Formats: sequence, C-alpha cells, structure tokens
Amino acid sequence: MNTARTLLETINLTKSFGGLVAVNGLNFSVKEREVVGIIGPNGSGKTTVLNLISGALRPTVGSIQLAGQQISNKSAHHIARNGVARTFQLVRVLPGLSVTDNVMAGAVFGRKRLWKNHALNHAESLLQRVGLEDKRSLPVSSLTYIDQKRVELARALAGDPQILLLDEWLAGLNPSELQTGIALIQSLSEEGRTIVLVEHVMDAIRSLCHRCIVMNSGQLLASGTPDAVLSDSAVITAYLGED
Repeated sequence: MNTARTLLETINLTKSFGGLVAVNGLNFSVKEREVVGIIGPNGSGKTTVLNLISGALRPTVGSIQLAGQQISNKSAHHIARNGVARTFQLVRVLPGLSVTDNVMAGAVFGRKRLWKNHALNHAESLLQRVGLEDKRSLPVSSLTYIDQKRVELARALAGDPQILLLDEWLAGLNPSELQTGIALIQSLSEEGRTIVLVEHVMDAIRSLCHRCIVMNSGQLLASGTPDAVLSDSAVITAYLGED
C-alpha cells in the first residue's frame, strides 16, 4: 500500500473548446515518487491534460492541486516556479542558444531561481546526467533529434520540479535510442522523481509506470496497474475498435 502523500490531484477537470469537450470531469491523483502513465487513443485528451496541469491552458471547470495548493488559477510561469516542469510532444528548444544556455534557462526560471555560476554549474551537472557533457558548447540546432530531447529533459530537470510531465518523450526514437530513453527515465524514477508521462510506447508503459490512467473521448476509462488496464476489454476496444 502506497502511504506517500498525494502530490497532484485533479478534481472534476474539464476543458471545452467551443462545442468540443476535450477533457470531461477527469479525477485522478498522483502520489510522491509515483510514475503514472496517461494513455489512450489519439484525440482522447491526454496532451490537453498536461497543458492544463502546466498552465498552458486554464480549465473550463474543475481544479488542479499541487501539494494541497490550487494551481489551476495560476499562470504557466507561476506553476513552473511552484514545481511543475514539462517536455513537449514536439521538441521545444531555444534554437539561438547553446546547449548549456538552454538548460540554464530552466534553472533561472525554475523553482530555485538559480543565477550565474550556480545556474551554470547546475546545468553542466544535468548535461552530464543525460549524457550530453561533451556537447555542452554546441548550438542546440546542431543536435540530433534524441539529443534535443535530452536537452529539453535536462532543462525541465534544471527547474528542480516537484513533478515532471513528459509528453511522448520517447516518440520518434529508433529501437536503440528507445532503450536508452527508457533507462534514463527509469533512473529518474529510482532517484525518487514524481513523473506523469503521456506515452504510446507500451513497452515503456509496462516497464516504467506504477499505475496508469486510460482516457477515451476526454473521460477516464480505466485506472490501475499497467497489466490490469492493458488487459481490460474496454481499453482494448477503445484502442482497436469493436472488431
């Protein structure tokens, strides 16, 4: 039984875009040190949930609490400073800056608001952590796709987040890169990081997640261990259809 405190909770979380309800009355929670996967068919509302948690969007109805404090009424930069960091489905780096400067930006605007040499030292240690110490002075635009993903991950970690949101961070990787990426996320979990990840790579879901929630048409369809939800007939139908 997990007796850790609840770090993140959504309460009746709803987001409408005109007549389209992208997220509909979603309730779930994440405990400290837990890795929770959000899975579901394309268009089920998964990325919208991460956008709501990180402050890129405001809920139409409902609320989000981080460590017992409501954050759903705050702007994205306030939420980042409260301890929520994320990566994006399509990598977002700062193309005019070096690898190190990209990661320093996360340290400056994160929870600890590091500056100058403190930010530099922190960035360099994280680049070593993700395997990019030999590329720290390169322009980020010169990096391969997986290395840009590593920069984005290091930048998110530089903010010292209470919770890390990963939006399909493993997408687009070849089989070798995928195993490297899974091992890196696993090591972050072993350090005690709290992680919420949206992912379509089921090998990653099975090996990384303590628990999964399954979304379909904006609603919670199922929740439980990866093995339990992935063998649920309703989940299989949502992914593969009635036939």
